[in-house]
Amino acid sequence: MAKDKSVAADRPRHDDGPVGGMNTGVAVIGFLFSFLAGGAVMWGYDSHGGKTASISADSTTASAGGAWSDADAAIPITSADPMWGSRTAPVTIVEFSDFQCPFCGRVEPTMQQLKDQYGKDKIRIVWKDAPLPFHEKAKPAAEAGEGVFALAGNDGFWKFHDTAFKNQGALSDASYTTWAKDAGVTDMNKFQAGLTAHTWADKVDKSNAAGKTAGVNGTPAFFINGVLLSGAQPVDKFKAVIDQELQKAQAKLASGTPKDKLYVAMSQENKKNAPAAKGDDDDDKPKEDTKTVYKVPVGASPVEGKNDALVTMVEFSDFQCPFCKRVEDTLKQVHDAYGDKVRLVWKNQPLPFHNRAEPCAELAMEAKSEKGDKGFWDVHDKLFASNPKLEDADLDSIATAAGLNLDKVHAALKNHTYKKDIDADSDLADDLGGGGTPHFFINGRSLVGAQPFDKFKAVIDEEIAHSQALVAKGTSAAKVYDSIIADGKGAPDLEKKNVALSPNAPAMGNLKAKVVIQEFSDFQCPFCGRVEPTIQAVMKEYKDQVKFVWRNKPLPMHPDAPLAAEAAMEAYKQKGNDGFWKMHDTLFANQQKPDGIKRAALEQYASDQGLDMAKFKAALDNSTHKADIDADSKTGDDAQISGTPAFVINGYFINGAQPQAKFEKVIKRALAEAK
Repeated sequence: MAKDKSVAADRPRHDDGPVGGMNTGVAVIGFLFSFLAGGAVMWGYDSHGGKTASISADSTTASAGGAWSDADAAIPITSADPMWGSRTAPVTIVEFSDFQCPFCGRVEPTMQQLKDQYGKDKIRIVWKDAPLPFHEKAKPAAEAGEGVFALAGNDGFWKFHDTAFKNQGALSDASYTTWAKDAGVTDMNKFQAGLTAHTWADKVDKSNAAGKTAGVNGTPAFFINGVLLSGAQPVDKFKAVIDQELQKAQAKLASGTPKDKLYVAMSQENKKNAPAAKGDDDDDKPKEDTKTVYKVPVGASPVEGKNDALVTMVEFSDFQCPFCKRVEDTLKQVHDAYGDKVRLVWKNQPLPFHNRAEPCAELAMEAKSEKGDKGFWDVHDKLFASNPKLEDADLDSIATAAGLNLDKVHAALKNHTYKKDIDADSDLADDLGGGGTPHFFINGRSLVGAQPFDKFKAVIDEEIAHSQALVAKGTSAAKVYDSIIADGKGAPDLEKKNVALSPNAPAMGNLKAKVVIQEFSDFQCPFCGRVEPTIQAVMKEYKDQVKFVWRNKPLPMHPDAPLAAEAAMEAYKQKGNDGFWKMHDTLFANQQKPDGIKRAALEQYASDQGLDMAKFKAALDNSTHKADIDADSKTGDDAQISGTPAFVINGYFINGAQPQAKFEKVIKRALAEAK
C-alpha cells in the first residue's frame, strides 16, 4: 500500500511515513530491541563512562588509520564514510541524517551526550547523508559536508557538522565556505570548485540510496549494530540498545570474534534475529491510540463554530509548520461535511525551531483582541496562505489586509503581549503528550498529524453518535463536551527527587525564597553550557521569587571538569557568591575554546578577577575543595541523578537542557504550593 504523505506532523522526526513519525515495518524492530534492552543487566560496564578493558576498542589499531571496510555488515560502511570514534569500538551507530531537518538538529545534543558518556572506545558514530526532497538546502549542505570530509578528514567533517546544526537557519554556499575554512579545509579553491561542479553529489546520492535500501524513509534514523532506532528519541532509548549491545559484544569477544569484525558479526546477527517487519496491510500492526479521552479545556481560545456543537475539535498548531498548513484543506472538508455539528478550537503551539511561529501567533491573537474570533480566523487563513513567507513585512501586509491597527500589532510583536497565553497553550500540549504539530483532540480523543479526511471522519462519526446518545439521556448539547472530558486523562505527575539543601553552596536570586532551584552541573559538559541562556532568562523573570543553588557534579568522562570546579569554589571562598558566579560565567563562556578551562586559563581568569593568586594556586594544587565537590556529587548519586545538567525545584526534577517553558511550568507550580 502506498504511503499517504498527508499524515506527517512536525515532531521529532521528518518522514513521509505513517503518523507518529515511525516506519511501521522496520521501526518495530528497533523498539522491540529497545524494550528488551531496558531490562538487560550490564556486566563489565561502567554507566558513568569508565573503561572496561575487555570490551574497549583496540586504540593501536584504531589510530593506525588507513582504508577499511565493513561492507558485509547489515548496514554497510567503509572508511569513505565520516566516522567519530574508534574503528574497533564494540558498538557502531550508523546515523542517516539531514542538515536542514529540525529533528536531526534536535537529536544532536543526545548524540553528544552519548559521546560524552561512552567515549570513543565504546561507540563509534558513522554519518550517512539522507537529505529529504522537501528540504531544498539539505542536499547542497550534504555535498559541502562530504567536501569537507574529503579535504579535511573526520575531524574537519565533525567540526563542519556541529557548526551546520548550530546554524541551521544560515545554510548557504557562503556559509559552507566559511564553515569549511573554520573546519580546517586549506585548499578553498578546490572546495569551492567542488561545490560548483557537484563533485560530491554522487557520494550523497549513494548514501541516500543506501538508507532507502535499509528501510529509512525519514530522518533522523539510527542503526545501532544494525538495530533500528527511528526519530529524535530520548537518550534513554539509545542507552537501552547500546547497553544491550555492549553486553553482547562481551560474549562475542570471549568466543573469539576479532574486535574489527564485531560490527559485521553483530549487525548480521541482529538482522537475522529481528522479528519480521509487518506490511502496511497487516491487521496486527501497531495502531495509534485514538480511544483514550483527554481533558482538553476550551478556555478563552479562538473558536469557529457553535458552542452547542456535538463535536469539539481542539487543534494544537503552528503557523510556520508546513504540515499544519497541509492539513488546512482537510479541515475545510470537515467543515463542509459536518457544518454546525463540529466546532474547531485553536491552541497555539509555536515550535522552538520555527523562528517566525511566535510572531505569527502574536499577530493572530492581536486580531482576536481587536476583532474577536472572526478577526482571528481571518488572519489565521491569511497566515497559512502566506506561509512560508512570514517575515515582518509579510505580517504587516496581512495585518493591513485584515484591517488591524498596525501600531497595536507592532506593539504586540515587540512586547510579546500574548506570550503568557501562548505559553499556556504550549504547556497544555506538553501535558497532553503533544510534542509535534498539528495535533488534534476530537471530543478529547487524540489524532496526530496532517491526517487524511477519512481519519477525521471515522472519529467524528463515532463522537457524533456518542454525543447524540448523551443528549437523548438529558445532557444539554452545550454541556456535552464538558461532560465527555470531565473524567479525561490530564497531565502526568511530575517526577520528584528528595535532595537535601547544602548550607554552604553558591547561590543567587532571593536567598530567603521558599522556592529553591538546585542545579547539578559540570563546567565541561556542553549541555550545561547550552542551558545557561535559559537559566539566565528564568532568573531574570523570577529572581525575586526563587533562590538558585549550584551543586557540583563533574562527570568522569570530563577530565577538565574537577579542576574547573575547584577554581569556581575557590573564587566562591575568596569573594563569595559574586566571585563564584563571575568565575562560573567565565568558565562557560570559554568552555568550547581550545584549552579554555585548562590550568593556565583558570589562573588567567582568577588573575583577571582579582583573586589572591597564591591561595588560588594552592587550592588547585591541593584540591582544597574536593571534599565539598565530592559531597555534592554524592548527593546527586544518592538521588539517582547520573547526568548533567539536572535540576531539582522544591523536589520536582527536570532532567537535561530543557526549554524555558518547562522550567517556568515547574516554578509556577512550586510557587503556588509554597504560598
